Amino acid sequence: MIIFLYGRDTFRSRQKLKELKDKFIREVDPSGGSLEMVLGAEAGLKEINSKVSPGSLLSKKRMIVIEDIFLNKTQTVFEEVLDFFQKRKFDDNIIIFWDSSIGVKVTGRKKEVVKIDSSGRGKPLPAKQLKLFNFLAKQKYAQEFRSLSNLETADWIKKETKKRGGEIANQAAQTIVSLLGNDLWQIDNEIDKLINYKLGLEPKMVKGGEPAEIESREVEKLVRGRFDENIFALTDAISNKNKAMAIKLLEEQYELGLTDMYLMAMIVRQFKILLQIRQALDSGLTSRKIISSLKLHPFVAQKGINQARNFSLAVLKSILSQLVKIDYNMKTGQADVKTALNLLFVKI
Repeated sequence: MIIFLYGRDTFRSRQKLKELKDKFIREVDPSGGSLEMVLGAEAGLKEINSKVSPGSLLSKKRMIVIEDIFLNKTQTVFEEVLDFFQKRKFDDNIIIFWDSSIGVKVTGRKKEVVKIDSSGRGKPLPAKQLKLFNFLAKQKYAQEFRSLSNLETADWIKKETKKRGGEIANQAAQTIVSLLGNDLWQIDNEIDKLINYKLGLEPKMVKGGEPAEIESREVEKLVRGRFDENIFALTDAISNKNKAMAIKLLEEQYELGLTDMYLMAMIVRQFKILLQIRQALDSGLTSRKIISSLKLHPFVAQKGINQARNFSLAVLKSILSQLVKIDYNMKTGQADVKTALNLLFVKI
């Protein structure tokens, strides 16, 4: 069995992957010894073959998770992997391809498979990679996790809050969306924060036998929006090459109780904005046109323009590339985020 999980919404695809792994460990191999992870961005066919090969007699079925094969820089690997999986049957094994870099761009009736770069833009998938994608996408258990619309995100917030033992008013859910968009990684963190806050006010979260609703005013009070002053101060320090201040400000964020996931989401978002602004500046656009073309809040745009002027386009691309790697390592449990960010700040 081959399962393919892909799309721009890596939060939900990660959730699905975790569900599948947990179910396998629970129902097939409680020891976890038959679950193998492969870093597809770095692996060659030899490593993939060795992981897919039959395991011990004690556990017939194996699960092999291959992550981010489409980030592999060795072009021959795509043809080799395609040929390998086309010629074999995996009745006793579960092969999961999970990918964070592939999305489907829809323009009218036209659909195009794209690879999402560090700035969030999609570029057409090269021919060899497209062949592998088409093979995987045709599998019975292929699933695309597209970004949710604003309405879908608000609905997701309400369901997720209820799942965690809370309740949230419709308007409050919409307020979260207005502040954070459809970034479920960040929203996930904010839901926990809001529920814990409500528990502090009303320990049983009960009003008439039901959990008390989280209200818009509480969201406005607690949820940090897209233009967080602390993140601007941090990127200001980085853009001014003030490494000591950047490290100090990062430490302060942790002291405030912010999570790795939240900080990475905000820092990556800000540097994506800076990259877009730098590209616009290099194209000769005025501040007014940058605000209009990038659809940025004027406050965000002006702050970003001042910061972007301190970086070249090449440097911003390099920083984003390193941030994306840290983010990936965080989500796969391979990185101490605070240490990785401090090392990055020192190098800039």
